[in-house]
Amino acid sequence: MSKQQRVLSGIQSSGKLTIGNYIGAMKNFVALQHEHDCYFMIADLHAITVPQEPAALREQTESVAALYVAAGLDPSQAAIFIQSHVPAHAELGWLLTTMSYMGELERMTQFKDKSEGKEAVGAGLFVYPALMASDILLYNPTLVPVGDDQKQHLELTRDLAGRFNHRYGDTFVIPDPFIPKQGARIMSLEEGTKKMSKSSPSAGSYISMLDTPDEIRKKISRAKTDMGREVVYDVQNKPEVSNLMTIYGQCSGKTVEEVQAAYEGQGYGAFKKDLAEVVVAALEPMQRIYSDVRSSGEIHRILRDGAERANAVAEQTLAKAKEAMGFLPLKR
Repeated sequence: MSKQQRVLSGIQSSGKLTIGNYIGAMKNFVALQHEHDCYFMIADLHAITVPQEPAALREQTESVAALYVAAGLDPSQAAIFIQSHVPAHAELGWLLTTMSYMGELERMTQFKDKSEGKEAVGAGLFVYPALMASDILLYNPTLVPVGDDQKQHLELTRDLAGRFNHRYGDTFVIPDPFIPKQGARIMSLEEGTKKMSKSSPSAGSYISMLDTPDEIRKKISRAKTDMGREVVYDVQNKPEVSNLMTIYGQCSGKTVEEVQAAYEGQGYGAFKKDLAEVVVAALEPMQRIYSDVRSSGEIHRILRDGAERANAVAEQTLAKAKEAMGFLPLKR
């Protein structure tokens, strides 16, 4: 069966991947790989916009790659690769930086959030939306899976692609966002109005994909719930329990309506106890695959093959962009 459209997305290699990353991104990656020509990267160049300890960066980069496979990404269906293994990302990132305006970079919400209250902010954090645009445009994808918090960056990508095409001729495909209607945004276990974050200093606010069953049970038992005891899906008035119901549904395959009906009149205690077992059951098979793919060394072959496939596409796009801009090619 021919693949319908090309898809590109990725996750930063900083912090521990959470169940929010799995539900909000990786589950969608797995679904998309069967119908589309997919490229899924581990964004290690993005990770260094803030300081990283070298050994931790190496470990976490490999860990994220292995979790991709554990979650169900098939390297025969989708290219799985590390951003820094494809040099064209950094080069096109610089070219697009020269076409980015200070004002539009200053308006990026993530830059505002990560720089707030700091005496000094690295230039990489300021200009990395241009690198993100490069990541996308190199593969000329028509669809880009993004969370709500990344929509602004994709809009900048679309603006830069349009600006480049207007100035230098038709070069880049202008991509569309793919935002799932359900489960796209999993919230903190400690504050239902804030997104679950792998960079949170509070380990109790998230469930890591590699947490042990006992750690998962403890975190869910302590998860904040709203006033009252009714297990009702109401994001506006009961954000904490609604978030837990979304997690339950996404890990069990049930709708939130089915979850609500199952716990009518039972209260939070029984619901949270069962939720913990649902999450454990969802993560344990992935954890076994994760251990196997890392201990066998298979992940390195997967990443080599993914980089080869990604480079073949990215280098062609970069060459086309450089020719359009007027760079002198190296004659052989």
